[in-house]
Amino acid sequence: MKFKIIKSSSKNLSRIGQIETTHGIINTPAFIVGGTKATVKALTIDQIKNLNAQAILANTYHLMLQPGAKIIQHADGLANFMGYNGPTFTDSGGFQIFSLGLAYKQNLKDMTNSRNSTQKLQYSKGLINITDEGVEFKSHLDGSKYFMSPEKSMEIQHQIGADIHMAFDQLTTPLADQSIIEEACKRTHQWALRSLTKHQKLNQQHQKNQQPEQALYGIIQGGRIKDLRIKSAKIINQLDFDGFGIGGIFEPTEINQVLNWIIPRLTIDKPRHLLGMGAQPLDLFLGIENGIDTFDCVAPTRQARNGALYTSNGRINIKNQQFKTNYLPIDKNCYCYTCINHSQSYLHHLFKANELLAYTLASIHNEYFIVNLVDKIRLSILNESYQEFKKNFLINYYQESDFINKFI
Repeated sequence: MKFKIIKSSSKNLSRIGQIETTHGIINTPAFIVGGTKATVKALTIDQIKNLNAQAILANTYHLMLQPGAKIIQHADGLANFMGYNGPTFTDSGGFQIFSLGLAYKQNLKDMTNSRNSTQKLQYSKGLINITDEGVEFKSHLDGSKYFMSPEKSMEIQHQIGADIHMAFDQLTTPLADQSIIEEACKRTHQWALRSLTKHQKLNQQHQKNQQPEQALYGIIQGGRIKDLRIKSAKIINQLDFDGFGIGGIFEPTEINQVLNWIIPRLTIDKPRHLLGMGAQPLDLFLGIENGIDTFDCVAPTRQARNGALYTSNGRINIKNQQFKTNYLPIDKNCYCYTCINHSQSYLHHLFKANELLAYTLASIHNEYFIVNLVDKIRLSILNESYQEFKKNFLINYYQESDFINKFI
């Protein structure tokens, strides 16, 4: 993998770059679409390409359970298995594994939705057992036992064969006790070195077999604790990773602060990925202007399946009665397949009739909206019109002056 910076902004930390992988080039900043189980839910590969999506990120935890990493390896890697000829990422699976034991009874999704709560969350030992060596856990599918270590995660990710992998880290949540976050950070740093060592050995084997080498990003953790974030950034920066992944669950009001702790401690010439972020447009603007190059998030398709659709004037719920007889497209400023060919009324009908096509058309629109928003941000940086574009977009989308004034 190679990374080069084409242009850096004089106004903030945003930059335009290119990540060169075995399966193609990613022009950054870029939104990486979520293909958790080797599929972007409800979409075909052709539909993904027509979104202008540049890369897909899949999940190691889910793929090791189904269909199994060896099956993907025998198909000549993730891209070939999917029938996709573009760049691919895998995360380490750590988020999913640790979510089995962290406030599991409350559901991880509920936990992230309550991220401003003062409630303290502890690890439950029902489904996982964490040691310095690794994590023993039970499959959410059938209860069978597995063990994941940094070395095992690297072996599985290399079998899956994406272009870019993530080091195995321990999930933390801002709601955890500080002692838990400190312990998780220490373990993440130990595991980062072990992940890197194993990754380099596997790449040496790829070289001997005349196979493409694979890239690895180190993960920076630390929750909302400044000293831990700075320490984590410094430690990961000192290791020979190809890029950086920044973990955590943030509110928009936290993104500037947390990234200001991290980004100045990272070398300039490596790409930076904000893990699991991009559920709302503001995340993208704030990440990019603080030096983030790529994002991933499953929110666009997840929200689409619930009828929540992005528009230039904010998010709507297409299931609402007001759209039943509205024959305009979802967004007059959108040029996705759905908006060109179908009306709000038709989408409303599909959802109310529980037709599967509703998921596909809604997912096309949401993924297109987010992917192309990042493309427009990239163009505005190139044209030196970022601030004007940001202001106009956010005012139209959020329509909440008190909220938006904090970020313009």
